[in-house]
Amino acid sequence: MKKTGAQIIVELLQRHGVETVAGIPGGSILPLYDELTRSKIKHVLVRQEQAGGFIAQGMTRTNGIPAVCLATSGPGAMNLLTAIADARCDSVPIIAITGQVNTYLIGTDAFQEADTFGLSFPITKHSIMVKTPEELLTAIPLAFEIAVNGRPGPVLIDVPRDVQLAECEFDAWPEINKISDENDVRFHTKSDAMGPILNMAVEMLAAAKKPVLYLGGGCNSREAADQLRNFKKKYRLPAVTSLMGLGCIPSSDSDFAGMVGMHGSYAANVAMNESDLVIAAGVRFDDRATGVVAKFCPNAKIIHIDIDAAEINKIMPANASIVAKVESVFAELTPMLENRLKSDNSFESDRNQWADHIIQVKKETGSMTCGTPKEEEKNKNFADSVNPREFISSIPELAEKAGTKKTDLIVTTDVGQHQMFAAQYYPVEEPRTFLTSGSLGTMGFGLPAAIGAAIANPGKRIVCFSGDGSIMMNIQELATLAENNLAVTVIVLENGTLGMVYQQQKFLFDKTYSASEFMASPNLLKIAEGFGIEAVDADADPEWFKKAFDANRKNKPCFVRVRVDPEENVLPFVPGGKANIDSIRD
Repeated sequence: MKKTGAQIIVELLQRHGVETVAGIPGGSILPLYDELTRSKIKHVLVRQEQAGGFIAQGMTRTNGIPAVCLATSGPGAMNLLTAIADARCDSVPIIAITGQVNTYLIGTDAFQEADTFGLSFPITKHSIMVKTPEELLTAIPLAFEIAVNGRPGPVLIDVPRDVQLAECEFDAWPEINKISDENDVRFHTKSDAMGPILNMAVEMLAAAKKPVLYLGGGCNSREAADQLRNFKKKYRLPAVTSLMGLGCIPSSDSDFAGMVGMHGSYAANVAMNESDLVIAAGVRFDDRATGVVAKFCPNAKIIHIDIDAAEINKIMPANASIVAKVESVFAELTPMLENRLKSDNSFESDRNQWADHIIQVKKETGSMTCGTPKEEEKNKNFADSVNPREFISSIPELAEKAGTKKTDLIVTTDVGQHQMFAAQYYPVEEPRTFLTSGSLGTMGFGLPAAIGAAIANPGKRIVCFSGDGSIMMNIQELATLAENNLAVTVIVLENGTLGMVYQQQKFLFDKTYSASEFMASPNLLKIAEGFGIEAVDADADPEWFKKAFDANRKNKPCFVRVRVDPEENVLPFVPGGKANIDSIRD
């Protein structure tokens, strides 16, 4: 058969089950866009390429299936790079296809030419530049395979314009949906070594008096979450998560101590500080979680389980380590430990006392007023503003009052104070229902990610928490939201500042507020209305939630503004150079 490069791309995307792509066209990718019109693939037209990458992320983060974003050469591809880097940092498997100038123009500084391959190489899991249409027959399936195998991540394919137009002949379409066996992952712990290491882990767990389960983004899948929840039924211990791990253990779990780290709960940080054994699963020991490494879980042995061998011993030395998927390890570890404890569970009483102690700390230190300013500290311009902790925690119940089941909510956040308020106080019960930019911390993530989540989850209501600083990063995507008429409720916590910057300047720079206060603030409600989205002021309308979550308007977006005193602080807060246990709590 004979096909053009553009035809090959579209056909292989369809064969990989791609139903929706997000992007914006330009000269170097027009042949591909032309071919899309003759396919079954829906295209979501974004207003800026970065949003296309975050829409793809929003789709993928909810189901683990690689989604696709498109951009033209030069500035189009450059705008996309932030979203690609964000996906790399948070291990999100998206496919980015970028147009490039004609092959004979590469290196001539042609119009809208940029070295997309070179610039993307450090921030992707893999980058490919094709020079012939024949290469696409291997490049497209390879991209999907690489994106999901081992530690997931983004793959970029750069396709010159003339390659999209050129024809080639071939006999058959390539094999697709090839997922390598887990044991084929490079540096995966081999089966003959797995048994002895698991036995070692079992003995460490059996002897532990103060064990802690520390969970990250590698646990945030249905399969991993199910195995972890089964493990906790057999072996009681406090559980803590990183920001990316929220949802793998229900917030309502009686032994869930909260998020650990810089803005983690005091109970979670106490648990890590006092533990004698940490079983770290699908998690990096990143700086926001550890604080000062030398003071992080100082008395604990560590069992580290992760699909990426590069993370083992990178920051914290492990006493036992396994390179494998979390679900695979716990499927074997749990019955082995259960059998071991049948013959000897001498430390069960100690472990129960330990778990009870951590939960008691959580009860005593957890508060809806932690960080609330004293009366004399409040900003008079924000009189009667809401408590952001209470406001965020109440969302599921308010949604149910409006007829939307709390189980039908998926949350996205931007980056800033509102993000940490949501991480601390929003009740996340299931995996892949709390989507946020973790490692890269990209302001502007929340709105387009919410659009992607809504596309991938029809019938769900997506709640996007943002701030008046972060919403402005990609506010143009309200047009995309309105155009596609998606079930997204955007809630902006407005405090007239770059909240997290303002807070750090308050605590660390003697209240020198350099470039963190907005001298003028736009009317966000009118902006939303200008884009064709119903807007509601939560301060003025006590029944705002009826519009925001009306079950009879399942496919209608809504924009909500609520004012928050800029003197509200996200606490606990661990200043740089301090141990997590020494966090500021009032």
